[in-house]
Amino acid sequence: MDALDHAILDILRADARTSVNVIAQQVHISRANAYARIKRMTDDGVILGYRVVTDPVSAGFRSSAYVSMSVDQRRWQEIRAALDALPEIEHVALVGGDFDVMVLVRARDNRDLRRIVLEEIQSIDGVTSTQTFLIFEDHQPKATS
Repeated sequence: MDALDHAILDILRADARTSVNVIAQQVHISRANAYARIKRMTDDGVILGYRVVTDPVSAGFRSSAYVSMSVDQRRWQEIRAALDALPEIEHVALVGGDFDVMVLVRARDNRDLRRIVLEEIQSIDGVTSTQTFLIFEDHQPKATS
């Protein structure tokens, strides 16, 4: 990874729909070179994919929370797979500190959030405790080049 690769990544983070031609122009390289760099970063696993970022409230998810979890770490792989299967979970992180896992949950409303935490997450074998932190407001920083 060099400075040009990082510049390309900055452009794609700001708008993943940016064409290879525009990227090439912005970083002052040929289209073929830009394409080859993007392909290499994709093949190497630097670029994992492209996604649509939505406003959760506008998309119908009016209740969001971070849920910290203490887990039996020997069962982490199984727990992660169970969390991945829950469509309401947007992000999962194994962390160090007072708890083991932090997840971001998007729910239709507080009743749905309660169901997800109490019936889905807490029922996963190996989850020993949870704590829920309600999100009052989300902010997505804009990517900078």
